[in-house]
Amino acid sequence: MSGPARGGGSGDDLAGSAVAAAVAEAHRREWGFVLAATARVAGDLDLAEECVQDAYAKALTAWAESGVPRRPAAWLTTVARNRALDALRRDVALRRRLPLLLAEPPEPEPDIPDERLRLIFTCCHPALALEAQVALTLRLVCGLTTAEVARAFLVSEATMAARITRAKKKIAAAGIPYRVPDSEDLPARIDAVLTVVDLVFTTGHTAPAGTDLVRTDLVERARDLARMLSFLLPNDAGVAGLLAFVLLTDARRAARVDVDGRLVLLADQDRSLWDREAIQEGRRLVREALRRRPPTRHALMAAIAAVHAEVPSWEATDWAEIIGLYDVLLRHWPSPVAALNRAAALGFAYGPESGLRALDALALEPCLAGYAYLAAARADALRRLGRTEEARAAYQEALLFTDNDVERDFLAAELAELPEPPGRQ
Repeated sequence: MSGPARGGGSGDDLAGSAVAAAVAEAHRREWGFVLAATARVAGDLDLAEECVQDAYAKALTAWAESGVPRRPAAWLTTVARNRALDALRRDVALRRRLPLLLAEPPEPEPDIPDERLRLIFTCCHPALALEAQVALTLRLVCGLTTAEVARAFLVSEATMAARITRAKKKIAAAGIPYRVPDSEDLPARIDAVLTVVDLVFTTGHTAPAGTDLVRTDLVERARDLARMLSFLLPNDAGVAGLLAFVLLTDARRAARVDVDGRLVLLADQDRSLWDREAIQEGRRLVREALRRRPPTRHALMAAIAAVHAEVPSWEATDWAEIIGLYDVLLRHWPSPVAALNRAAALGFAYGPESGLRALDALALEPCLAGYAYLAAARADALRRLGRTEEARAAYQEALLFTDNDVERDFLAAELAELPEPPGRQ
């Protein structure tokens, strides 16, 4: 008796684990899909979230009994939408308080991809502060918990919960419509969306703080968003450029730290660890994006990443081409960070003296005050020039502004390797 009972329990545990894994995968892949469709019916983002969360909770028990459905997103959407309709029927007064999410009458079977696009543009409406746009995108489109979004912003969960609530209230109070912008407004609005996805990716690519160099969850969310936008807007050069940039930059992830978790500079990375499939796709997207004129900001950023990805070694890098691409980027989209990257490229192309002159010219740029990478780039140039004491001061300055443990350890190691002046030996 005890043997079969234990065996049955083990089988139940395995089945439960499989269902839990299926629900988790559906949450990662389909959250934005389901929420967008439900929001159109619910007419209220809070109600929509509540209904979708209930649908995922119900899936844990229902799928254990009947099996994982062939189309999990459709199952979850049906359950969440029905839950929303039930709530609306129970509270007719709620319908009178709906924001402009219902400015257009709900359709019986909405085009789900279009619904996701509606949700993205609602989260990234210019009436909201950029920080709120990013937070809402992570919470509503990507499905991150409030605690996870708070960690991305380095604030408390309570602070982030209040921030997200304020953003939702502003959507309602300002009458922000739940729709894709008109064609004449789309170019300006899509750039806001791309900026948000770029910020999500950048925050994950090198975490602002913590023990890990990469926030894999944010990187993967940004990649998923970029792919979703590419599916929804297949002819948009900016979207193609963004996806190319994400793929080509993230392709180096496995080589960015060694087996002990220490930072490895691009010059020293084992390129056999780079994701060649992602690089191939990224290069194809770059070519596609650059065929359209004028080139978009992200297409140029992706082209720079492609130059690094195409060569077999650091020594073979075509720095002249990289500098030329930065020149085009700065001409159309001036940015202090892009100027800093160009200055670093000058140092690799023409020697550390040229790079240092360009870096020093950026010293009074307000946006770079307290920016660790400027101090770190100066430290490297000064070290290569043999100006040890100045390099020491620059490394110490970079350490003051660095909160990521992996980067701090790297800078501290570089500082420790500088030779001591004769009086201190």
